[in-house]
Amino acid sequence: MEGYTSEWILFIGSILIFVSILISKTGYKFGVPTLLLFLVVGMCFGEDGLGLKFDSVQDAQFVGMLGMSIILFSGGMDTKLSDIKPILKPGLMLSTFGVVLMTIITGAFIYSLGFIHTRYFDLVKFPLLTAMLLAATMSSTDSASVFNILRSQKINLKHNLKPLLELESGSNDPMAYMLTIVLIQLVSGGGATSLDILVSLIIQFALGGFIGFAVGKFAVFSVNHFSLNNRSLYSILVLAFIFFTFTITDMAKGNGYLAVYLAGIVVGNNKLVNRKDILTFLNGLTWFFQILMFLLLGLLVHPSKMFSVAFPAIFISLFMIFIARPASVFACMLPFYKKFPFRAMHFASFVGLRGAAPIIFATYPVVANIPGSDIIFNIVFFVTLFSLLSQGMTIAPVARMLKLDTPYEEYESEFGIELPDDIDRKLRDKVILEDDLSNGCRIMDIKLDKGTLIILVKRGNKLLTPSGSLELYAGDKLLLIDELQKQ
Repeated sequence: MEGYTSEWILFIGSILIFVSILISKTGYKFGVPTLLLFLVVGMCFGEDGLGLKFDSVQDAQFVGMLGMSIILFSGGMDTKLSDIKPILKPGLMLSTFGVVLMTIITGAFIYSLGFIHTRYFDLVKFPLLTAMLLAATMSSTDSASVFNILRSQKINLKHNLKPLLELESGSNDPMAYMLTIVLIQLVSGGGATSLDILVSLIIQFALGGFIGFAVGKFAVFSVNHFSLNNRSLYSILVLAFIFFTFTITDMAKGNGYLAVYLAGIVVGNNKLVNRKDILTFLNGLTWFFQILMFLLLGLLVHPSKMFSVAFPAIFISLFMIFIARPASVFACMLPFYKKFPFRAMHFASFVGLRGAAPIIFATYPVVANIPGSDIIFNIVFFVTLFSLLSQGMTIAPVARMLKLDTPYEEYESEFGIELPDDIDRKLRDKVILEDDLSNGCRIMDIKLDKGTLIILVKRGNKLLTPSGSLELYAGDKLLLIDELQKQ
């Protein structure tokens, strides 16, 4: 933002974030994708709106790189191996082969648009490789929008669709990134042969996987064995590992996004001291960068230029929603038809929402000075808006129509207390019912399992210290600690 002092940038930034959060609170109730609202706020405050000028694609790309690294690592930490094990094969098929199919099918369609001319308008005309590049930037999906919407509508999904879509969305960004980089090299005339491309892809996958796993293991060891005086430093330590993983992998010509996602999975599936503090820190940082990314991208785009590509962008959006995405999903999931009925496949094909990644990837051709890169960026931006608006607001009705919805259950302790991973006990809540008081109303009269102790009693908003003579009433909530059963 040239021409603005540091104080003005902070002032404007705080106003933008405040307005975004305020608007998202309203949109959340109506099932409007939160990220869409952040984009709209950025556009409204941008050069074609209230006049804020932000035109640094490099700065937007840098913020996007930081944000995506944190988002992918955080998503990896939330990925439980026990949950994804039953759907690992179809999930990986969708995130690799599905991305390639999506790129090829969509790219061929975009290339064919160049041969369509009417009396009223000409559609975009790209060379084949540039058309494939445009398709590659849009080939990944965003799970955050899907599950924010389902959560706001109190809907869960049958047939293991939730872990499947989470695994796909968390792991398909690296494949889309690789295709984007390779196609930029081809379009720019780098002279790479097919063998060079294949070797590059293998190296990116191998290095990304190896470094991500190795750094993830070292991060677990460091967090569990470094004795730090300040607990907050453990979260900063993990953040340092995230950025180290991405940069060292990228410098080694590996896939940095794949590495941080795998590192997150390794860290999330091992015992970790101060896990709750780390997750809370990363969750807040994830939301901050999502807001910042979409605000900057909204400021970066010029709606007047974006709407100049409205016709081809709408055609491309509809083609991706109703043809390319279903074709790629069914091709990947048909071998697993015993696990997923056709209506589950239909839903998986419908929820291929575009999110932050496609717009961030669309900045790479701009930075590389690819011919037509400004048109590519505007089309990707429009397609993302169209996807979030059309698909994002109809996910819940489609889930109900296909009878894939189940009641959303989100358990949250009344006490907000968690035990460290290295303690072999578990906490749970218990609500006192009338039947529990049949033998007496004092704590000493309540029947509990062997090895179970009462830690706290909550009555209304009051916390009471448990003692044997404390009288209990129906509706009181107990915090219990149980011994874990030995295997």
